[in-house]
Amino acid sequence: MPKPRLILVLGDQLSADLSALRAADPARDLVVMAEVTGEGTSVPHHPQKIALILSAMRHFAQDLRAAGWQVAYSRLDDPGNGQTLAAELLRRAAEAGAEALICTHPGEWRVLADLQALPLAVTVLPDDRFLCSPGDFAAWAEGRKELRMEWFYRDMRRKTGLLMEGDKPAGGQWNLDAENRKRAERSLLRRAPLRFAPDAVTEEVLTLVEARFAHFGRLRPFGWPVTRAQAVQALDDFVTHRLPSFGAEQDAMLEGEPWLSHSLLSAALNIGLLRPLELCRAAEDAWRAGRVPLNAAEGFIRQIIGWREFVRGIWALKGPAYLEANALGHGRALPAAYWGGETRMACLRAAVGQTEALAYAHHIQRLMVTGNFALLAGVDPAAAHQWYLSVYIDAFEWVEAPNTLGMSQWADGGVVGSKPYVSSGAYIDRMSDHCRGCGYKVAEKVGEAACPFNLLYWHFLDRHRARFARNPRMAQMYRTWDRMPADHRARVMNGAETVLARLDRGDVV
Repeated sequence: MPKPRLILVLGDQLSADLSALRAADPARDLVVMAEVTGEGTSVPHHPQKIALILSAMRHFAQDLRAAGWQVAYSRLDDPGNGQTLAAELLRRAAEAGAEALICTHPGEWRVLADLQALPLAVTVLPDDRFLCSPGDFAAWAEGRKELRMEWFYRDMRRKTGLLMEGDKPAGGQWNLDAENRKRAERSLLRRAPLRFAPDAVTEEVLTLVEARFAHFGRLRPFGWPVTRAQAVQALDDFVTHRLPSFGAEQDAMLEGEPWLSHSLLSAALNIGLLRPLELCRAAEDAWRAGRVPLNAAEGFIRQIIGWREFVRGIWALKGPAYLEANALGHGRALPAAYWGGETRMACLRAAVGQTEALAYAHHIQRLMVTGNFALLAGVDPAAAHQWYLSVYIDAFEWVEAPNTLGMSQWADGGVVGSKPYVSSGAYIDRMSDHCRGCGYKVAEKVGEAACPFNLLYWHFLDRHRARFARNPRMAQMYRTWDRMPADHRARVMNGAETVLARLDRGDVV
């Protein structure tokens, strides 16, 4: 009999059709799954994120065994657990007499390097759960002066046939984002997302996580889907009850309303319980059946086959060096408010408080509140990257790093976005009700009461003028700045310097 091979299944690879499983022989090979402290503490992951992954892994291992697989599963509190992936793989290899390892390409460069350093014959297979392979993305990117998601998205629409009418986009337009910027109104009729009561497996995991990980974030209540069946239920619930209003209000923010009409499916998608085309087809079918408007279906599908596939392509194309990007030379420490410290800024307090409680915030809270403030304040992009990777339940390096270092912090020098996503307080006021209860006044442009976004916005533009003044999308803002009276500009700059000095001292901002 040939020697068994180890088949590694990671915590974000919980898909029955994973390439490593397809390459394996259930009668011969040994599936290895391992809960290890080294992965739980590679960054201080939110307790709900750790619990989601461990519970989903345990449920998936049960499914594999029921399907006839031999599974060597290491629990976090097992006495013999070596507490790193490498140690557990070598332990299982010694026990089984295995000399070879088959794995699916991991979503972190660090993990790939660790696996390739093992004294085993390691075969790394493509992660083909995506709709665009790294090779196809590299071919698309070759020779282009700029890599822009919009052009990639249109090609993905053509490739998948989603929302297409022949060779034309449904409704005559590729992108309906202009219809998706409505300020959300309070409504007693908005349906809360489906949440799942922990079963015995999840309860055991929650108790373990409480004992082992004293990280930023509250563990309970916990209601995330941890099985494929639950994830499919959550998808159906979203399409039925929240997708119809998702389009118009997807960029909106409301105090005390963390969910709005968002799907909350990204975590289940990113750990493998759902597949991207499955979500897109569900949205398209609902539109074709007349249950949701086109702008809602298009906006949702664009997030998946547009942004999600695009940033994964960037991550694969640029490689590990991308994680060190810092085109603007920013180096300020991440403010304490990001870890729950006191702040007078209502929008920042709401976004961080929600993140602490739920391990969740939607894309505008991440981009235009926490990301915007970090960029304007000149925070070290590596620190921002580590924070986003730590605190969000759906954050894995392949998706989080390009979104943070590229789209949010412009650390990649424009690879992901043609301009920085920065704004004054006016944008927050337009898209939320946070400013009504803020310790600052969004209408104030200078002085002690001025919104820090108003001060830091112009300070950012001024200090990076040499880089951005000729950017066609930013030139108008520089003309506006130049038309302001000199004494007003001086007061703005002095006010911004005061805010930055307070950040550096650790004072409340």
